[in-house]
Amino acid sequence: MCGIVGLFIKTPELRPQLGALLARMLTVMSDRGPDSAGFAVFGAPPAEDGVKFTVRAAHEIDFAPVAAALGIALDCAVGVAPHDTHAVLTVPARCEPAFRATLAAVAPDITVVGYGLRMELFKDVGAPAQVAQRLGLERMTGTHAIGHTRMATESAVTIDGAHPFSTGRDQCLVHNGSLSNHNRVRRELARSGMTFATENDSEVAAGYLTLRMRAGRSLREALTDALADLDGFYTFVAGTETGFAVLRDPIACKPAVLAETAAYVAFGTEYRALAELPGIASARLWEPEPATVYVWS
Repeated sequence: MCGIVGLFIKTPELRPQLGALLARMLTVMSDRGPDSAGFAVFGAPPAEDGVKFTVRAAHEIDFAPVAAALGIALDCAVGVAPHDTHAVLTVPARCEPAFRATLAAVAPDITVVGYGLRMELFKDVGAPAQVAQRLGLERMTGTHAIGHTRMATESAVTIDGAHPFSTGRDQCLVHNGSLSNHNRVRRELARSGMTFATENDSEVAAGYLTLRMRAGRSLREALTDALADLDGFYTFVAGTETGFAVLRDPIACKPAVLAETAAYVAFGTEYRALAELPGIASARLWEPEPATVYVWS
């Protein structure tokens, strides 16, 4: 099962509605994934040269003292935007290399979920509508976003097992399906220096794309490489700083539908996730072809 949604906004006028539109899409996919939910939103970069770290605590806390302690330890200003159990901490680029180690020393119970110039990433256990509401998805703005509702198959129902998975700067992936060779690929990626936080097969797919792109491959090229190296049934939606991409396995085992208008491109595991989007009645609708990479940027 599992449900995937994605939205790429073409026109600036629609960008303030990105979070509200994605929240409705995510809620519709609740019955495909009632265990947990998550989403990544690509919004505006920091006003000055900086990097965003989305972090998560085990429960709702006051992140302001954490940001203050980090600022002292890093000797830089740390901006903080709380979202219930999550927060987006913004630091100057010069403080990025030391951020993770400093966070582990200052607040060892707080985990980095994702980072980048534009990406903010949130996920939690629970009904998708409740997760979206608690984390404030409806108020978020930006150019594009992806989301996932999970029905656990390959690992336990945990926050760490929820999607999206992020293994690189401004990079994330959501996945519907099951990879049959993820243990072998995990070992190969580990030998190349990739580290993993879970046993989830989807994190392996995210790590694979990250390493391919670090080697100089574009997102399209990395997903094309995945067709030869990742076995199983899958639909992937990957997000980067500049856009998002869709790939289905060579037999297109998992359902998927795309819609495009002059204002947006939308993805859903099922059409009903797209049915309330503005202008959907006149959108070009199609089912993505198997083993075909689609990219918008």
